[in-house]
Amino acid sequence: MYKSILFPVDLEHTAEAEKALKLAIDEARRSKAKLTILTAAPGFGMPIVASYFEEHAVTEALKEVARHLKRYVDDNVPADIDSNAVVVEGHPGELILKQAKQDGADLIVIPAQHSKIENMFLGSVAAQVVRHATCTVTVVK
Repeated sequence: MYKSILFPVDLEHTAEAEKALKLAIDEARRSKAKLTILTAAPGFGMPIVASYFEEHAVTEALKEVARHLKRYVDDNVPADIDSNAVVVEGHPGELILKQAKQDGADLIVIPAQHSKIENMFLGSVAAQVVRHATCTVTVVK
């Protein structure tokens, strides 16, 4: 049914993402689809942010995020799933949509985040992805 599934995860909220990851894995297995697990690092490249960090500090921070994501994938994604881990830098919503387009994703499985009252029902990143994605999006509470 699906060929390419994108699963964005906030590495600070992996417990909240468990149900969504299980659904993504089940669908990847059922469809024999490739599963891309994506996380977005803060936008260090933004001029106002970059001015506070030396270049090597930014490089090291991104390497640490990549190590953390690899550990997450190794610990949570079964070996029989064709998976890929991707770290992007910047605004999560925009980068999820960009990665989905780049991968030709036909399904995005995204966990709903409930951290602020104004985002209580869906979450700003999930809402942006739902509004602008050109493929099927499943939001998991």
